[in-house]
Amino acid sequence: MTRPAPLVGLDIGGTKTAAALVGPDGEVLGRRLAPTPAASGPTAVLDTAAGLARGLLDAAGAGPVGVGTAGTVHPTTGTIRYATDSLPGWAGTRVADELAERLGRPVRVTNDVNAAALGEGWVGAGRDCPHLLLVAVGTGLGGAMIRGGRLATGARGAAGEVGHLPAPGAERLRCGCGRDGHLEGIASGSGLSAAYALETGLRISGQDVAERATAGDPVAREVVDLAGTALGRALAGLVAVLDPQAVVVAGGAAGALLPGARAAFAAELPAAWADVPLLPAALRADAVVVGAARLAGDPGPTPAVADDERTRP
Repeated sequence: MTRPAPLVGLDIGGTKTAAALVGPDGEVLGRRLAPTPAASGPTAVLDTAAGLARGLLDAAGAGPVGVGTAGTVHPTTGTIRYATDSLPGWAGTRVADELAERLGRPVRVTNDVNAAALGEGWVGAGRDCPHLLLVAVGTGLGGAMIRGGRLATGARGAAGEVGHLPAPGAERLRCGCGRDGHLEGIASGSGLSAAYALETGLRISGQDVAERATAGDPVAREVVDLAGTALGRALAGLVAVLDPQAVVVAGGAAGALLPGARAAFAAELPAAWADVPLLPAALRADAVVVGAARLAGDPGPTPAVADDERTRP
């Protein structure tokens, strides 16, 4: 029996772009990395991604290439519907079509947090959990849902955006969407920074807040505890709505918030879901490229979208 060929997964972010050759068992067999030329515009970003992928295609099969990218991605066209200033001009970019033209093969595209969820569900912390909720705690706060082993993208490709849930304690804190009171405003790296600044007048990074908390700074400790509690309570509520087998927390700020989040999660979780664990992610920097390769190798049925969405970018 012929062993399936490896696949190529791409991770396009605001600061770096990565490509990986991923085996049929989820093992990363090779990696390529380059700075993302975000300031030079979408064409330069796509050229960089394609160049990284080409260096791995000779060892891959003839199947699709998978991409996880920053921004909200239309679930059927692979076009960017919304993006932040980390990738100027990225909104409206036809990522799937543009990369397919450059690489001469089909390209499947999803949001980077969606791709991370696919990776963690395949060979990471959520392995053997076909129903999975992943939350990515970084500068902002993102989320993704796996249902029946496949991405649940929703009508607009934006399902799982947990950062915009209303959250007690975040009333004076600004979410990335521009409104106050959302979970991202308190339970994210930018939220830690803003909350610490409100209390002290000193603006430092979320990572610095976490480090000060570990070192015993009482204000930083309170900020981190409140953020972890808000995150854990919100996740417990989502478990009751979405009924996953596990919740995975990923991202650079996850470690600081996990202790408080676990305590609040356990306290708030309804008894019917008492066996749902809250787990740290396992794949680290490889999660997106592994998940993108999974998307390429097992695309499944086209996600259902509303009729009027099919004609929109």
